[in-house]
Amino acid sequence: MKWMTIREGEPMKWVAFLLVAVATIAGVLAFKVPAAGLAGEKAGPGSAIGIPAGYRDWKLISVAHEAGDLNDIRAVLGNDLAIEAYRERKLPFPDGTIIARLAWGYIPSEENNKVFGRDQSFVAGSPTNVQFMIKDSKKYATTGGWGFAQFTGGKPVNEAVGTACFSCHGPAKAHDFVFTQYAP
Repeated sequence: MKWMTIREGEPMKWVAFLLVAVATIAGVLAFKVPAAGLAGEKAGPGSAIGIPAGYRDWKLISVAHEAGDLNDIRAVLGNDLAIEAYRERKLPFPDGTIIARLAWGYIPSEENNKVFGRDQSFVAGSPTNVQFMIKDSKKYATTGGWGFAQFTGGKPVNEAVGTACFSCHGPAKAHDFVFTQYAP
């Protein structure tokens, strides 16, 4: 059996090789994580849906004010697949699409209203909740291909929310169960 010898100057090559190998293995493992196991998530009881890491950096789809009992303001964000589907008017949305809805109560802006000379400006107040729709036509076949999740105070709301969400989204079936239209 012949042993390999390390010549002068070669130890650094081996260290570099090992670092590249470890980084490659870590990269492969990172891509093997399923969509339900997104980094940064806190899954609900019995739920496979969590908070996707980096969702606050997604692109804006639209904003809205919801009156009535909710009386909040909302930002609707989408991951790259969602934005591409919206821009191309592609329905149904492709698997892997994730849409986030962030909601806040709203309060008058005293600073802005001083400038305007009357009460007319409102800004985001306390956050109320964050909701997600995740498209996986096989996993969520019974709910139109969408999984639903809601988080209040960073904590998941129970799994029954998904079924309740889907029943409300029924009227938007023609838009693949998505209410919000793209506001470019």
